[in-house]
Amino acid sequence: MTGMRTQVAGSASGEPLLLDEPLSFWGGFDSATGAVIDRFHPQHGACLSGRILFMERGRGSSSGASVLAEAIRLGTAPAAICLVHDDAIIATGALVAMMLYGKQCPVVVIGDRGDWLALAGSARVTVKAESAAAPSVTAAAAAGI
Repeated sequence: MTGMRTQVAGSASGEPLLLDEPLSFWGGFDSATGAVIDRFHPQHGACLSGRILFMERGRGSSSGASVLAEAIRLGTAPAAICLVHDDAIIATGALVAMMLYGKQCPVVVIGDRGDWLALAGSARVTVKAESAAAPSVTAAAAAGI
């Protein structure tokens, strides 16, 4: 896989969760529980805590950065976030949490939608994103195998 970029450095491993639509952390996510609370979102009620979150991009308000940072502080955030497109709001939330609380939630841009979907369909994903190098996102066996 080529073309991957690190938006926020860090490492994490966990079970992937693929969102069918972008999510706004402001109003669509409960930082206290880690749940998707947007009642119109296809994954309403899903828990993002500790998962490797796959969504094409974020949606919505710049205030979402503060919600993500708070979830990272509380330990209810995704373990890592894998995007198809750069997202300044998501990156800002993860960077703020790193700087203020010393807690990480790596954010990587996979770039290629096919590679992104293949990784999201795995049983387990490991993200190793260093600021100076291209990230490594690897997968265990496909889910259901």
